[in-house]
Amino acid sequence: MKEKYPLFEKYYKLLDWILDKCEKFPKNVRFTISSKISNISLDILDYLIEAIYTKDKLKNLKRINILFEKLRIFIRITHDRKYLSHKQYEYVSKEINVCGKMVGGWIKSCEE
Repeated sequence: MKEKYPLFEKYYKLLDWILDKCEKFPKNVRFTISSKISNISLDILDYLIEAIYTKDKLKNLKRINILFEKLRIFIRITHDRKYLSHKQYEYVSKEINVCGKMVGGWIKSCEE
């Protein structure tokens, strides 16, 4: 699967990074924003696997697109609240955008 779906590999590494950071958020936000970010991130992985293995790729890819937008917003909140440093925020934002562009390209190819 690796060779055929570079998005999966890229996102898998990003997911590992996100989950690691969420575990280190302050205790008082672990059941709120940390859980929300973890759940959205894992949902993206679920829909990505479904997109790879089902015929109805477009529906799953559009769902992933929406989830990436939600993830961007929640990540921004963590940066604003100083749970992520500026450097960490720049890294994760860039990686989410790259993955988002990959999803967008995949959506375009499915629509053609």
